[in-house]
Amino acid sequence: MSTPDLPLVSSGGCGDGCACGADDEAYLECGLDPALAQLLADAGLDPVEVEDIANVALQEDLAHGVDVTTVATIPEDAVATADFTAREAGTVAGLRVAEAVISVVCEEELEIERHAEDGDRVEAGQKLLSVTTRTRDLLTAERSALNILCRLSGVATATRAWADALDGTKAKVRDTRKTTPGLRSLEKYAVRCGGGVNHRMSLSDAALVKDNHVVAAGGVAQAFRAVRERFPDVPIEVEVDTLHQLREVLDAGADLILLDNFTPGECAEAVAIVQGRAALEASGRLTLGNAKAYADTGVDYLAVGALTHSSPILDIGLDLRPAE
Repeated sequence: MSTPDLPLVSSGGCGDGCACGADDEAYLECGLDPALAQLLADAGLDPVEVEDIANVALQEDLAHGVDVTTVATIPEDAVATADFTAREAGTVAGLRVAEAVISVVCEEELEIERHAEDGDRVEAGQKLLSVTTRTRDLLTAERSALNILCRLSGVATATRAWADALDGTKAKVRDTRKTTPGLRSLEKYAVRCGGGVNHRMSLSDAALVKDNHVVAAGGVAQAFRAVRERFPDVPIEVEVDTLHQLREVLDAGADLILLDNFTPGECAEAVAIVQGRAALEASGRLTLGNAKAYADTGVDYLAVGALTHSSPILDIGLDLRPAE
């Protein structure tokens, strides 16, 4: 909901005076600057969704009021430059999303100077993004923009550590659906920025037959066949706990199998049994310390839920200075 002091665009639609409405492209059907919307779309993000997330974050911070500290201490016409600066080394993700947050708040034009791109490895003290606009707008948007930027950069940094550990093997680190509600697309984007690959985005993208499905269906092969018959064109991954189950689902025609809590030795046995007839994903018991051992068995993926449910933020700050 907008307030007189923060006239946010309507959720998922154009604001007054938006010049993008005449374009039929879906990514321009928002209140963001068309050039920024295009950059988000090129990165595989939905600009309308990004704008909605920015609105939610800002209204959560403002509680339909105003930034009382900023309004009281900063003249309305004051202009400044804000530098987003890494406080520690890591991999950055979400810079264009941070721009979107600021642009939703801004009542005046803003100037952007980009010093880094998503996916870049950055060092402590490195300047990532500079924004020049009304000081009040910068300070009002600061925390919301940083919350998202630090969170996504933390996910990207953690993913990069896993990707580095798997370097030289064919295995890829892959995320799960253990994401922050409402931020899945952004967090999975951050995984890509860190060198990882995405698992399914939703329950409808692909099937994952897990232990509870197996119990309900009466067996792992039965569960697989039930999904294949009902949804013949949907990719199916099947979780197995034993080599016996592996053979069952392999014979049933599974093309992606999740090896749950297998040891590296058991994973090597599974690879020998499968002989390339299905892709294999290791899950459970995985750490950065043993990642290479699992990858060396020949599995295709390492499923790491911690990428999105346990990654610490990357410390990024906003430093204000007079506009030049």
